[in-house]
Amino acid sequence: MNPNSLNALLDRFSDIHVLCIGDVMLDRFVYGSASRISPEAPIPVISISHQQAMLGGAGNVVRNILSLGGKATLVALIGEDSEGGEVEKLLAAEPNLTSALVNSGRRPTTVKTRFIADSQQLLRADAEVNHDVASDTAAKLIKNFKNALHEANVVILSDYAKGVLNDEVLKTVIDLARAANIPVIADPKSTDFSRYEGVTLLTPNRKEMSAAAGSPCETDREVEEAALKIFKDTQIDGLLITRSEAGMSLATRTEFHHVPAQAREVFDVSGAGDSVIACLSLAIGAGGEAKDATFLANLAGSIVVAKTGTAAVKKDEMIAALHNVEIQSADTKITSLGEARSIVDGWRARGLKVGFTNGCFDLVHPGHISLIRQARAECDRLIVGLNTDESIKRLKGPDRPVTNETSRAIVLASLEDVSLVVPFAEDTPINLIQNLEPDVLVKGADYTIETVVGADIVQAYGGRVFLAELKEGYSTTRTIQKLLDMDKTTHD
Repeated sequence: MNPNSLNALLDRFSDIHVLCIGDVMLDRFVYGSASRISPEAPIPVISISHQQAMLGGAGNVVRNILSLGGKATLVALIGEDSEGGEVEKLLAAEPNLTSALVNSGRRPTTVKTRFIADSQQLLRADAEVNHDVASDTAAKLIKNFKNALHEANVVILSDYAKGVLNDEVLKTVIDLARAANIPVIADPKSTDFSRYEGVTLLTPNRKEMSAAAGSPCETDREVEEAALKIFKDTQIDGLLITRSEAGMSLATRTEFHHVPAQAREVFDVSGAGDSVIACLSLAIGAGGEAKDATFLANLAGSIVVAKTGTAAVKKDEMIAALHNVEIQSADTKITSLGEARSIVDGWRARGLKVGFTNGCFDLVHPGHISLIRQARAECDRLIVGLNTDESIKRLKGPDRPVTNETSRAIVLASLEDVSLVVPFAEDTPINLIQNLEPDVLVKGADYTIETVVGADIVQAYGGRVFLAELKEGYSTTRTIQKLLDMDKTTHD
């Protein structure tokens, strides 16, 4: 994960216009408390305190697109009823949204009503029909889609199996988008994935994936086997399987990536899939790689399940969550020698070249960054040995370090080029070098190969020593002395 590139990807969301076609619905939430049982039947009585209505289904997808900073057009079907009027009013209140609704006098607007007492959902009541739309209605939906396609950077098919995305509509809109070279992301409800052939990425959940493949999808390996079966049986080339507490799995015909779930307390999973596909589509529309888009979508899903109701994820929440992930990621890079050895064994099993450098890194400056960047260019994974506070005191004197060990480790671990930070209490990193056996040992060019600690050890087993060019004008000792002189001048 590169936090800088992910933040840059989020910034590009504002340039993206998403065309969403699918099943819109009205989500009603009835809130209250339940403190007694009905005398008429063994059921709780809800004392209603308030009610709320919001866009659901494809409507919630576009809400998330807008809250993440994008623009959207919604092609969907409503009935000629009061609920349809509510949907139109809610859509009209959203900035950066173009509504391209089709009104039907032959079917009602889909409404889902959830009754929630004391933060617990007791009942959901659905008012809907789910047969396929008639051919004349399908023609109107396709016409609205075609008229809006010229503005789109990416297309979402939000299928809730309410009849809008029948075979005719699906095939036509996929063909139109492909002809315009616009990526198509589809959230399926049918277990016949061949209906979605031609899409760029299909986003089934674990249950849908298992049903479509006819095999379990609990472990990473089972998901991979199920994906290979789908690839064999259909013309679909990309799958993003949402796996609830197990995170997500991105599968293509050539590779697999499993992204663990972000740990959060789950309050309500309503609409989480809508947040995921909205963020995923914006990221792909903005030119992001599928892996980065998956990471952001996973993060969006983790945010929305911590909210109640059919909620939308905001861009500033994503930025804050990215920052937290970056800090957590830095923490996991800081490790002991024993743990580092186990990680290095795993790297070597994958054929990766391991580099090593070390230092005090007290007040990290551009000279340090240059050294680390050059070191990383010489290997696949870079380990930084970090002198502990006590070690530095022995080497530099009682007034050092200026920055404590934990702070120095976190700063180094936050650098993309650094794979692991291993603190050591000895005066030299000999013990680390002997145990980790790096392929490349890196120090600054102010050393010679003969004076680099551990050079003889590394060369003896066939490794090599690399002397990095120094960035002139940077020295921690001189910087500290300059600060002390400035402080003295200020107080004189």
